[in-house]
Amino acid sequence: MAAAGARPVELGFAESAPAWRLRSEQFPSKVGGRPAWLSAAGLPGPRALACELCGRPLSFLLQVYAPLPGRTDAFHRCIFLFCCREQPCCAGLRVFRNQLPRKNDFYSYEPPSENPPPETGESVCLQLKSGAHLCRVCGCLGPKTCSRCHKAYYCSKEHQTLDWRLGHKQACAQPDHLDHIIPDHNFLFPEFEIVIETEDEIMPEVVEKEDYSEIIGSTGEALEEELDSMAKHESREDKIFQKFKTQIALEPEQILRYGRGIAPIWISGENIPQEKDIPDCPCGAKRILEFQVVPQLLNYLKADRLGKSIDWGILAVFTCAESCSLGTGYTEEFVWKQDVTDTP
Repeated sequence: MAAAGARPVELGFAESAPAWRLRSEQFPSKVGGRPAWLSAAGLPGPRALACELCGRPLSFLLQVYAPLPGRTDAFHRCIFLFCCREQPCCAGLRVFRNQLPRKNDFYSYEPPSENPPPETGESVCLQLKSGAHLCRVCGCLGPKTCSRCHKAYYCSKEHQTLDWRLGHKQACAQPDHLDHIIPDHNFLFPEFEIVIETEDEIMPEVVEKEDYSEIIGSTGEALEEELDSMAKHESREDKIFQKFKTQIALEPEQILRYGRGIAPIWISGENIPQEKDIPDCPCGAKRILEFQVVPQLLNYLKADRLGKSIDWGILAVFTCAESCSLGTGYTEEFVWKQDVTDTP
């Protein structure tokens, strides 16, 4: 992983936004709702979006629009993060990267309008320009279809059963109005736009370089034993957590820290990955940190409203250092979960 250097960190904040700003053609960074897929081709299928621990469909957590300046093949680039919210698992995580050149089959060459489009109703778009159908429950690829109306699509038997129980049993007889009568399945997370701001670089260097050597040199040996005693009582765990708290306190509402190639800030001294723990990309390149999600995001997710409990200390997303180009498909990357450690 690259050294932190002086590269600025960009902070993400969750804010309410009108639905049109969170659609694919606006290239949003967002939390919750259905994914705003970038490429309409090569979407990850149900097997790729199943929890590797319990096998159930994952929930879309967030996406970050992160184009690479100077890379014509990554003029548009987005990272999609999914998590398991099924009890008793609530642990699986998977992340995918997709990128496109400016000239592509799905979007205008020109930037999107800043003005809202003419209203076309409140229907949910469940078919992409490529012709691919999306699951009515989660908005992911839906290769399965209702055997009765043949107009409702699903990623899995679980989501077909859920939709049937919550209203499709009645709506199935009115297939022309399906997109207007999608019930709340209590599967999607609340939806917010992620607004990006650059972190002020006043405190980080002070926190990073803090030590006792200069103090000792200026106060004489009389204080040295006392400082040594204090340092022994301040464990490595305490120092790491205090650094995290100090950094977050500068902008306490932040939910995400973005900086491609920077060093993450950890919440605990436990379960910090070594370089060998981060698998290389299949192309052969190393993976580097792209962004980290901090626990403040949990406040926005209402994850406990149905007894479903997801939790984390840090979610660190690592992507290919070369951001290798694999056509219009979605490339799976790597996410490391660090839990909060209870300190005695």
